[in-house]
Amino acid sequence: MSVTSPGQVAALPTAGRDPFFDNAKFLAITLVVSGHLIEDLRDVAVAHAAYFFVYVFHMPLFIVLSGYLSRNFTFSSGKARKLISTLAVPYVIFELLYSLPRLILYGKLDISLLDPYYLTWFLMSLFLWRLSTPVWQQLRWPLVVAVGLSLLSGMSRLPDELSMNRTLGLLPFYVLGLMLRPEHFEALRRPKVRIAGALTLVAGAALALAVHTSVKTEWIRWRHANDAIGVDDLTGSLIRLGMLAAGALLVAAFLAITPSRRTWYSGLGAATMYAYLLHGLVVKVAERFYGDWARTVPGVVVVAVLGVALAALLCT
Repeated sequence: MSVTSPGQVAALPTAGRDPFFDNAKFLAITLVVSGHLIEDLRDVAVAHAAYFFVYVFHMPLFIVLSGYLSRNFTFSSGKARKLISTLAVPYVIFELLYSLPRLILYGKLDISLLDPYYLTWFLMSLFLWRLSTPVWQQLRWPLVVAVGLSLLSGMSRLPDELSMNRTLGLLPFYVLGLMLRPEHFEALRRPKVRIAGALTLVAGAALALAVHTSVKTEWIRWRHANDAIGVDDLTGSLIRLGMLAAGALLVAAFLAITPSRRTWYSGLGAATMYAYLLHGLVVKVAERFYGDWARTVPGVVVVAVLGVALAALLCT
């Protein structure tokens, strides 16, 4: 079984699927959609804090799940063809599609299939991570090597092509997913662990509210080298280690509170690829119509709730 993006291809049958993973993917995609919708409202402190908090772990969560569900990937002809059809083809289509809002709204037409735009970076990175799967499975200390590569990537201004900074920076989460086994997820479902997970998320949200104005947003986006963010390599490496640790902790906490039983949204969780790829088009249009009403705390809450509804709609 494999995952192709922040979700599973909808054509796969839901029978026999573990609802835990579908629940996790749907809940996570709601964070992605709502996070993108409030991104343009970050002048409101609550929106900025929520954006910061969600971005620390929402993509690491998808990457961990993708790694876990990619453990059986090989270079066999069938899986290679599926890799092309489920990642490479959608990447090309949506890279072209997302060039249209830039043309209509900003009068710019700039297409580069090697330089991912907006949401498509994840498809590019996942394609490269999936190809590397057999290599990580042969290493004795794969996570240590992945973390080392992540830290080294922050010391150089890597080219935008192939989304190299993100691909290498977030690599440890994919390798972590490859190393996980079913018993690890079973451990997260214990009552005491669930309580600890809920408390961790609450503490993380409170901490984000306290420090979100002090930490540069670029640290949670994984797009630039240390010197581009304005720090030396030692400081940058320590911050990156902290971000990796915080992301892993919050991913575990989020999975701990995720229901393991079938819910009304379990079926939607099997089709989050649609919500991920399509919601960006809605976001780009919606941002043009935010008024003063949206730049208030109640307005941010309304937009975030609309994000949940949009995610559910697109997953259908």
